[in-house]
Amino acid sequence: MPARPVWKGHVRIALVSIPVEVYAATRSTSSTSFRQIHEPSGQPVHYEKVVTGIGPIDPKDIRRGFELEKGRYVLLEDEEVEAVRLESRKTLELSQFVEAGEIPVLYAQKPFYVVPADELAEDAYIVLREALRETGKAGLGQLAMRGREYVVSLRPCGRGMVLETLRYADEVNKANSYFRDIPDARPDAELLELATALIDKRTGPFDAQAFHDRYVDALLDLIERKKKAGGKTVEPDAERPEPTAAKVTDLMAALRGSLGAGGGSPSGKKGGRPARSEPRTPARRGGRGRKAA
Repeated sequence: MPARPVWKGHVRIALVSIPVEVYAATRSTSSTSFRQIHEPSGQPVHYEKVVTGIGPIDPKDIRRGFELEKGRYVLLEDEEVEAVRLESRKTLELSQFVEAGEIPVLYAQKPFYVVPADELAEDAYIVLREALRETGKAGLGQLAMRGREYVVSLRPCGRGMVLETLRYADEVNKANSYFRDIPDARPDAELLELATALIDKRTGPFDAQAFHDRYVDALLDLIERKKKAGGKTVEPDAERPEPTAAKVTDLMAALRGSLGAGGGSPSGKKGGRPARSEPRTPARRGGRGRKAA
């Protein structure tokens, strides 16, 4: 089990409150990730923040912007964005129950394992798990986590329970716009019989281990064969210091000056705040600019 839960709190039904911990149930493989390498030096390639017509810029001059219309943005300060982030409430209120198979697959987003926080919580946890299993229901609620609010479902899974984040209704494209030109007709009876017979012949229990990413397997095999055959490898030159951002910026300004390109020279200031990763810009529900179905 991972050392750190992504959320700790209580699952509550009416007056019953169960302490739980929530852990990520899936992970993304990184076995085939690549880095871009500058072959002559063996150094990894980095990327600069640049502005069209200006060139490299100082990270401290970067602000978050939300596009109101083409080419028009409203600027937001980091403090303003942080102020509207939702605090992670420590309670998941199961406000509704639905048939477990009633939730369309398009709404499923990301699964998490839910476990009792301690031995005292196990009895109530097991009661809820078995009640959901006996009724064939899934519990629905809303959970504030990592600064935003999610619709979630809770259902039994073996000895435990799985919480799954769900997409909001306006995040799912309506199927009618894609399927409307497909004829609504019954196929030939003989063809349908043959197709159902083929499906029956190949029907069996689900086994995830039976499937492999053949691209990843082939790529890892290629890398292993090249390594054994003495394929070309590079290592960074330890004696070659990596230029700092300020030196690179100064060099760019010097080159522009030499060419007589006036104006727009980038700032060479040091000590600027490092650029922060861009979070999802806030938008009102229903205002994502999606094409109407």
